[in-house]
Amino acid sequence: MRTKLMLVSAAIAMIAGAASVRAHHSFAAEFDANKPVKLKGTVTKIEWMNPHAYFYIDVKDASGKVETWGLEMGSPNGLMRQGWTRNSMKVGDEISVEGSMAKDGSKIANARTVTLGDGTRLFAASSQTTPAQQ
Repeated sequence: MRTKLMLVSAAIAMIAGAASVRAHHSFAAEFDANKPVKLKGTVTKIEWMNPHAYFYIDVKDASGKVETWGLEMGSPNGLMRQGWTRNSMKVGDEISVEGSMAKDGSKIANARTVTLGDGTRLFAASSQTTPAQQ
């Protein structure tokens, strides 16, 4: 009986682990290191969650039209190791971001660095392994 319980527990753990692995992806699966992007805008939403933290900014294009961009960063744990706290960036803050665009051309990017309004520059714990071309 004890062996059956251990086997069932192991099976449940493997299934649960597989679900979280499916949600995670490599940098290269979604983003293009050869398509760098620099954005400046106002933070509208922040989501501190695993496996990646996300934030959203409103950016004005050349014509003055506002576009909302979604930006992916590393895990909350990775961000904290880079000097981030949950209060480093707040909704309403004006920030600048450097990163890599999504392969599909959507308004999504992988953030590499974030420059806060006070000039503090923080690394976004990105999973990008090759440098973007500048």
